[in-house]
Amino acid sequence: MKSARVIAVAVLLAALMQARPALSQTPAPLANWQYSVGDLLEPLMGPQPTWRGYAGAGVAFQPVYEGSQRYHALPAPIVDIRYKDLAFLSVGEGVGVNLLRGSFYRAGVALTYDLGRDQHAATRLKGLGTIGVAPEAKLFADFAVLPFIFDIDLRRAIGGTDGYIGDIGMHMPIPLASNVFLFAGPSVTFASGRYMQSYFGVSSAQAVNSQFRPFDAYGGVKRAGFGLTAVYQIDQWLLVSDGAAQRLLGAAARSPIVESKAEFSIDLNAVYKF
Repeated sequence: MKSARVIAVAVLLAALMQARPALSQTPAPLANWQYSVGDLLEPLMGPQPTWRGYAGAGVAFQPVYEGSQRYHALPAPIVDIRYKDLAFLSVGEGVGVNLLRGSFYRAGVALTYDLGRDQHAATRLKGLGTIGVAPEAKLFADFAVLPFIFDIDLRRAIGGTDGYIGDIGMHMPIPLASNVFLFAGPSVTFASGRYMQSYFGVSSAQAVNSQFRPFDAYGGVKRAGFGLTAVYQIDQWLLVSDGAAQRLLGAAARSPIVESKAEFSIDLNAVYKF
């Protein structure tokens, strides 16, 4: 058992050498763990600089809105800055602090965001109203049971939906070469009734102004899926690609707004590590 643990740690540390920066948290249908691959155990590689970070850009291909059959390409700017193992500023994880930190766990608070939904983004959304961009207060915890890493978060929108949304995910690194790694694992997303009603419900007033019948969206499981992240390192440069397949569940799957219960997202990014 001890030798297996040593091997697992070695694999994880090697994978973390290729750790990726966090991309935008919403609205891409990625697994929740894909926004922070590598951060939990990176200090195990040795003393970390006071400041470290990533900067880059890429392109993401994803649904026009959750449940849409139409897809579009979007720019994906990347900024991820870390102060020791205490604080971070990230496009994907927001601005936060690790209140608890150990060799195989971390927990903290952050301020992130929900990009909302523009009713003009698709003809099908006409009359449903725009869900505004809103900040989100976030609680998170990550811990490792080698070789698996588990991720949990809970977010509360301040404005916008005024609802709660949370994720439970798990992933593990798979070494393909000395500088090529794959991270893979599942994720499940839950949401409150207020959040689900905002994105998937249709009120009586919205029914009058849109093509849909009234629909009350209850809280519970929102979606489940599986994600893959591949990282290829060339000196200080990283080529990073994410892919995820998700399926809407519960009230989200039953919503008349939804055209497709299954959705996917793919992105490709070039990142400089400094």
